Amino acid sequence: MAASQVELTAVAAGYPGRPVLSGFTAQIPAFATTAVVGANGSGKSTLLGVLSGVLPATAGQVAHRTNARPAFVVQRSAIADTFPLTVRETVSMGRWGHRGLWRRLTAHDRSVVDTWMERLGITNLAGRQLGELSGGQRQRALVAQGLAQEADLLLLDEPTTGLDASAREAITAVLDEVTTNGVTVVQATHDLAAARRTDHCLLLHDGQLLREGPPADVLTSLDLLHRVD
Repeated sequence: MAASQVELTAVAAGYPGRPVLSGFTAQIPAFATTAVVGANGSGKSTLLGVLSGVLPATAGQVAHRTNARPAFVVQRSAIADTFPLTVRETVSMGRWGHRGLWRRLTAHDRSVVDTWMERLGITNLAGRQLGELSGGQRQRALVAQGLAQEADLLLLDEPTTGLDASAREAITAVLDEVTTNGVTVVQATHDLAAARRTDHCLLLHDGQLLREGPPADVLTSLDLLHRVD
């Protein structure tokens, strides 16, 4: 395996009264794409929360290759239709970690925002409210926000599930490119076709790591259909 971006050793994590991950040990290879697959409730989103630092581990160790803050792209369904932000404002939020909440964006910040809006094909939607967008358009805006953070670790929760072909292709092409340019990408997904295109795969079941390795090895077991919804 390549050098690790993140190493998890005997990690436990969860929520008050509801433990999820237990004794979880795995490696996230650097400069590669990793798919996290498993049924609903298997711990995929919890693992992303631990990797992002949003959810602290209650036991074990989480060792990152760098101290840089990861970028975390949530599911589009996590954003309310009434959330009063335009597409440009949404993507611009990705620069807050560099600039701060109250400081004006620099010319470089605006250039980064413009670049990722163009790359995701949403420049023409800049002035639209998020709640007015289709699911694919909204997801592309959220991915652009994550990429605008220029983090070396990009975490995505179901980035392509339920999208039309054009949105899936746009997001997949950009993720492939940033990985080539040195970004580590981890995506939790129910989309097995997307998972099979990644470099590395973690198969979760009931908060445990059931299998880890190349997708061709991990996603061929006879019981896979019973592990992934």
